Amino acid sequence: MGKFKTSLTAMAVVIALGACSEQKAPETTGADTQTATTSEQAQFDNVLLQEFKGPYGGVPAFDKMKLEDLKPALEKAMALNLEEIEAIANNEAPPTFENVIVEMERAGAELGRVFTYYGIWSANKSSPEFREIQAEMSPKLSAFFTQITQNEKLFERVKTVYESDELKSLTPEEQRITWMTYNGFARNGATLDSEAKKRYAEINEELATLHTKFSNNVLADEENYVTYITEDQLDGLPASFVKAAKAAAESRGEEGKYAITNTRSSMDPFLTYSTNRELREKVWRTYYNRGDNADDFDNNDIIKRILTLRDERVELLGYENYAQWRLEDRMAKNPENAMDLMMKVWPAAIARVEEEVADMQAIADEEGADITIEPWDYRFYAEKVRQAKYDLDSNEVKQYLQLDKLREAMFYVAGRLFNFNFTPVEEGKVAVFHEDVKVWEVTDR
Repeated sequence: MGKFKTSLTAMAVVIALGACSEQKAPETTGADTQTATTSEQAQFDNVLLQEFKGPYGGVPAFDKMKLEDLKPALEKAMALNLEEIEAIANNEAPPTFENVIVEMERAGAELGRVFTYYGIWSANKSSPEFREIQAEMSPKLSAFFTQITQNEKLFERVKTVYESDELKSLTPEEQRITWMTYNGFARNGATLDSEAKKRYAEINEELATLHTKFSNNVLADEENYVTYITEDQLDGLPASFVKAAKAAAESRGEEGKYAITNTRSSMDPFLTYSTNRELREKVWRTYYNRGDNADDFDNNDIIKRILTLRDERVELLGYENYAQWRLEDRMAKNPENAMDLMMKVWPAAIARVEEEVADMQAIADEEGADITIEPWDYRFYAEKVRQAKYDLDSNEVKQYLQLDKLREAMFYVAGRLFNFNFTPVEEGKVAVFHEDVKVWEVTDR
């Protein structure tokens, strides 16, 4: 159930935050229910549902995860979670922090485990097959979360705890989690009448589908648009980049060519070092036009629909606009504060940009380039400015920014700030989802 409040803000934008520690069993379901639950867990054939096993209190079975298990695991986990929610909502004992808030936090262990694997597929192992499942399950996940937030009995029990005298006796952390739970319901339709709740649920399901399609369209454009160049177009590019571009082309069956993929990791160094301005413009436009190519993966209509639905949804809740709802529980609190901060920063930011572009233009003029600096020139001439003003070559610095060195620096900073110690875990002791993944044990010093 800890996943539930996280997901409320995006409604079915699934984030893998599953913990590896063993979940404590609910105390209010009774011995019979606990025995039945244990028996059911023992019968899980789907590895995505199974309790984490192995060292460190149990770790995900990343080496056994199979995509065909994902959909049935999500469906089963949602059903189990709803059973837990119904038990909490229909508990005849007076509502308390322990039997409402704590039990909600304990619920959803199976779903939390499935989300751990879901997050890996979404962020690290995305594929057309996964995206088909994602598109099908996103509205179902939205309906699942809406079913919880619109559970009137559950909300009444949460509200009772939130408004009770018991709240004052709780620790600050317990008060915070109680407020977050109540707010998660109240800000997501729990207080609406039945007709408004129905429309709210419909909007959430459509938004879940649209958000998924938007993200997948951008990803499709990253995968589908590749700029191939030849050896005579490599001027200025570092050897390391040329090697990677050649390998990228060969993996796509384009022998003798070099691939500039439509990702930041490929686009950014190309724009920084390529001396071919025409190609820089092409690569820049290809990257920044993702989802805006008037094809099957165009996002313009999706954006319009998302904005329209967001406006309608918050209007149901009594807000004037989406920004009011979005910022209400954030640091800014309201759009006025956010705009006030931005307008304080904006003039200085604009002035700094104009100064930097002027420096770039000066170098271009000095070289006789006969151009006006455009966005696809920024990285290229910013590098020239660094070399001219500070004698700093980014490509020279990169030799000190190897992955191992960066990781060591990160561990060092974390150790100094938080007193953490990082010990490498022997390869093979913990399952990983890719051979390049390394594992460390994190302890207090």
